Amino acid sequence: MVSPKEETLIYGRKVSTVCPGTFTGQDISQEPTNMDLAMKLHYLRGIYYFKSQAMGGLTTMDIKEPMFTWFNRFYATSGRLRRTESGRPYIKCNDCGARFIEAHCAKTLEEWLEIKDEEALETLLVPHHVIGPELAFSPLVFLQLTKFSCGGVSVGLSWAHILGDAFSAAEFMNGWGHAMAAQQPAKPLKSAQINTKPKPSPSPTTPTNDPLSTKRVGPVGDHWVYPNSCKMETFSFNLTATQITHLQSKLCGPVGTKQIPLFESICALIWKIVAQTRNGPEPKVVTICKSDSGPRKNGILGNDQVIKTVEAHFSVMEAHPKELAELVINQALDERPKIEDVVKRDNGLSDLIIYGANLTFVDLEAAHLYGLEFNGQKPTYVGYKVDGVGEEGLVLVLPGPKNEGKNGSGGRVVTLIVPENQVVELKSELKREFSIA
Repeated sequence: MVSPKEETLIYGRKVSTVCPGTFTGQDISQEPTNMDLAMKLHYLRGIYYFKSQAMGGLTTMDIKEPMFTWFNRFYATSGRLRRTESGRPYIKCNDCGARFIEAHCAKTLEEWLEIKDEEALETLLVPHHVIGPELAFSPLVFLQLTKFSCGGVSVGLSWAHILGDAFSAAEFMNGWGHAMAAQQPAKPLKSAQINTKPKPSPSPTTPTNDPLSTKRVGPVGDHWVYPNSCKMETFSFNLTATQITHLQSKLCGPVGTKQIPLFESICALIWKIVAQTRNGPEPKVVTICKSDSGPRKNGILGNDQVIKTVEAHFSVMEAHPKELAELVINQALDERPKIEDVVKRDNGLSDLIIYGANLTFVDLEAAHLYGLEFNGQKPTYVGYKVDGVGEEGLVLVLPGPKNEGKNGSGGRVVTLIVPENQVVELKSELKREFSIA
């Protein structure tokens, strides 16, 4: 909860609506895929920090005006959800627009970053909307531009996961910078993905067991919120290039020996630490989410990340991290066909969670999070988190700040979303294992 004193840090909020500059016509709709609907109870929250040089000479109108061109290309993000006669949700495109919030902060960007360890404070910079209880009146995207007293800014993004995964959200945000630079962002939707009418859903097939990667909840109706009885907390830590080298040599031996990829190394260590610190049964099944190895088409929005599960048939606490990492690399099973089948079987009415149904690891190393530019300047730091996470917890691995290497390639940011009562012990073990100050 944010205290009244913290609330005074942000003032002068103004809310407006941004729509595509070109009307798409009536009855243009987008039917979410079965995988899109499986992610409907999750929300991405992104934060981008820019120094004052990025805003040199730019007014709020200079920033807002290109949005009309930007949303021409991503007009599904300006839509609202409806239901077909069978109840399956679809998006009525270019309907009522996205919300844009302008705000001011009493502190400089440097002062803010010194105090932002309190996760509650960052929520003042990022809208935390959810869909419902009235679908037709719930925007899918919120943006907040906060101006610091030094001239720096932050951009907060609230993104309904039904629109697409974090790779799609990053592509969407980068399109804003392209529009500001008078570049034409890639067209996001092929004609085959646009429907003038929602298609009728097929009859349900013979019931089968739900996939390991999902958890049924609800029913939630039209208020798309995961009813988690467990209070979750978010915290992050940075890994420098030096710490990464140390981490991989710790798992695999000195440089020159066969190295395990960084993401799988992080998965293995955190999986073992969670098993050691959790008060209860150790997590034997984990979920792994990564970008598809195939090339992504620029501008195409959707939930296309690979979702796999890994099961350990031995004690995770007693296993060597290298053994767990090799299990993640070699034994992960693709769950996407099963997830899609469940949603299809339920005629698109499933109420599921994936993040946190098991301990879940999401690899965002390849996401172009630092691609949004204002005045040719990249953000100094970009962070993403997820709302709607189940009590098993979620770990995000993101590219690190720009000063850690070209476009953040030198370091990583690891963000954990876990039950509040696990945080203290987890932080202690993470500091020891990852050599974090």
